[in-house]
Amino acid sequence: MAERKRVVILGAGFAGLVASQKLAKEAVDITIVDRRNHHTFQPLLYQVALAVLNPSDIAQPIRAVFRHHPNVEVLMDEAISFDVNRRRVDLRSGAQLTYDYLIVATGSTHSYFGRDEWSKLAPGLKTIEDAVEIRRRVLLAFELAEREMLEKGTHPELTFAIIGGGPTGVELAGAISDIAKLYMRRDFRHIDPSQAKVLILEGSPSILAAYPEDLRESAVRQLNNLGVQVLTGQHVTDVQPGYVVLGSGPDARRIDTVVTLWAAGVQASPLGRLLGVEIDRRGCVLVDQFLNPKDHPEIFICGDLAHVEQDGRQIPGTAQPAMQMGAHAAKLIHNDLNGEKRIPFHYFDKGDMATIGRKAAVAKVIWPFKAHLSGFLAWMVWLVIHISFLINFRSRLSVFRQWAYTYLFFKDGARLIVGSQNLPGWNEQQVEEKLDLNAPELTAKR
Repeated sequence: MAERKRVVILGAGFAGLVASQKLAKEAVDITIVDRRNHHTFQPLLYQVALAVLNPSDIAQPIRAVFRHHPNVEVLMDEAISFDVNRRRVDLRSGAQLTYDYLIVATGSTHSYFGRDEWSKLAPGLKTIEDAVEIRRRVLLAFELAEREMLEKGTHPELTFAIIGGGPTGVELAGAISDIAKLYMRRDFRHIDPSQAKVLILEGSPSILAAYPEDLRESAVRQLNNLGVQVLTGQHVTDVQPGYVVLGSGPDARRIDTVVTLWAAGVQASPLGRLLGVEIDRRGCVLVDQFLNPKDHPEIFICGDLAHVEQDGRQIPGTAQPAMQMGAHAAKLIHNDLNGEKRIPFHYFDKGDMATIGRKAAVAKVIWPFKAHLSGFLAWMVWLVIHISFLINFRSRLSVFRQWAYTYLFFKDGARLIVGSQNLPGWNEQQVEEKLDLNAPELTAKR
């Protein structure tokens, strides 16, 4: 009897989870290693960040997913080094894992373009912890304004700035506007939450750069209808407690903010560099048509960490290609085990979509039909697709019930503040010095 092959899978995101589910049916032993004990449905993280959903609605314990697969073991640990010649992974706990096949699907993290000190002042959105921290800051800003209004009769202007106009930035901006104008409008006695200002600061000429022009224009219109101000061609040069700076030199402009969020850039997981294989400038591993780094057919790189080119451009680091890569890596291992020929990976692009707010979204549909959708119809398509991809029936039912309750009846959602009651920059705000955001030109604060 042939010895069973061991597959080590690093990361239980979309790629790692799908690969594990496919391989769990094979005659192999699988070890999943992840720093957290749960899989997170990242496309809905912003719903947790803005208090519509609870973390448990979009996360599932990894062990629960594989409880009926005795050939799958789960380790809550982290890879810190590799010996690819000996086919060994060293873990932070001190444990060492040997493998016949290795799938590395550890995703990406925030990139602050060399200004990592900004991370404490402008959190990004990649994990449940990030979402809870953003929720804390956004909700706390309203609470502090209410308290200060009661004590002093005035409060700093409630300006929320999102740096970056990609899908995450657009989703955050629309959701902040929604909760301020729709869901908290009757909850406060001394402030009017609907007067909050939400800004998107984007360095390029337009938001949602990967989308067709008509959808980009539609997104701007829908954001404006929600009260979100979109400032394009605005390069953020500094982030400080209570404000951001646009531009430099005599043309530098300062914008006071109560909360600043980061959605401007990502970089690949550092594991690509640790493998000692060829990587691109973002740290993504260059792979061949079988998702293997050069000279390592036993290693598969999937998801955000993989640099895969198709039709002359790099495949985006989103959930859809990550899931397809994970499934394909599992298929190639299956082919190896059965003596079958490997098949090159081909990404089947079904389209892209981004939600903007309540009943507002844009969608570039490629399959099963081609269309550009905007507004309520795009939002319904987005809603159905994202719920259908949640991990299990319990999650789908829970999310749909919570969404329906919140969206139809303007109910509270999960508006809980946990952790510190300090908000970076709040004390630095000066009530008497305010920037007129309705002016056609933003001027430097003297």
